[in-house]
Amino acid sequence: MSSPDFSRLSINTATTKSLTLQEAVRVYADAGLQHIGVWRDRVAEAGLDNAVRLVREAGLEVSSLCRGGFLTAADADGQQRALADNTAAIREAAALGTRELIMVVGGLPAASALIGGPAVDPSVPGAKDVAAARRRVADRLAELVPVAQQYGVRLVLEPLHPMYAADRAVLSTLGQALDLAEPFPSDTVGVVVDTFHVWWDPALEASIARAGSEDRLASYQVCDFNLPIAADALLSRGYMGDGFVDFATIGRWVAQTGYVGPVEVEIFNQAIWDSPGADVVGTVKSRWAQHVLPHL
Repeated sequence: MSSPDFSRLSINTATTKSLTLQEAVRVYADAGLQHIGVWRDRVAEAGLDNAVRLVREAGLEVSSLCRGGFLTAADADGQQRALADNTAAIREAAALGTRELIMVVGGLPAASALIGGPAVDPSVPGAKDVAAARRRVADRLAELVPVAQQYGVRLVLEPLHPMYAADRAVLSTLGQALDLAEPFPSDTVGVVVDTFHVWWDPALEASIARAGSEDRLASYQVCDFNLPIAADALLSRGYMGDGFVDFATIGRWVAQTGYVGPVEVEIFNQAIWDSPGADVVGTVKSRWAQHVLPHL
């Protein structure tokens, strides 16, 4: 029996949160991987120039940088901060050699303080207006697209599961993300299919096909949807095979678009974070070979 092909497997540094970037690139490279997904917190810790050097010396390619976004501020100062931060993220992505900057677009101003943002009085008019928040995402994208084009980077919109709509992403479906991307060039604004967030969507097959036909499918991210939901809902992801995602069906839909890029494993789970990084990578490779690879 031939060995599994891991040439398209990428592991996101969020999956091995206990590892520094220097440790992660060593563990991933020692495991025979060719790709790494990088979170900006690891870049900040290492310093951008050092991060670029570490990845290159390990012989890895960056599949995506996570994350940009949080574009829903209603006040002028918040909007300017978002533009400045996303401009920095675009430059970081370009320096790291990836075209794909994952964008978590942000939630309602009323929930901003829940994720470390400024406190906004929920009684202020518009603080809970989800439609207005989505319009501001479109406005900020229009401002960021020229910057992304300058650096050859694609802004990759990520729809999040509806339970995160208030605090993290007012985009909940792939169709919504595609509609938001539609006015912009496909090589500058794309979308990501993250199984944790979109597995439930009754329009998912059609939306994935649309993403392919519009040349906007920029990334495929995999992990499982575990139950019961963790006390911190952000940590309810699991290894492929531990939960309720149908990787065979979703993987087939993605493959039918012609997508041949890296497939990135991104897991937020405290028990996994508490495990040795090399053990996590070994389990990811095993679950990838069993649940993901056969359907690509």
